[in-house]
Amino acid sequence: MIKLILLAIIGFLVYRILKAYQKSVSQREKPPETKGNEDMVRCAQCGVNLPKSDSTASRGEFFCSDEHRRLHQK
Repeated sequence: MIKLILLAIIGFLVYRILKAYQKSVSQREKPPETKGNEDMVRCAQCGVNLPKSDSTASRGEFFCSDEHRRLHQK
């Protein structure tokens, strides 16, 4: 009876080790999530480069914030 319990414990431990190994391997194989390539623009006021989607456009120029847009247009 003791041999049967010991065999069950060893089987459980082997199962847990294999499951943990499989999980670590599957995490390593996933490529890092990256955003798609995006155009970068330069703020006409301060010169900071930022993604086009984060910028504010006005009269064909790009700005990093509404404040810089207002300052540039004065």
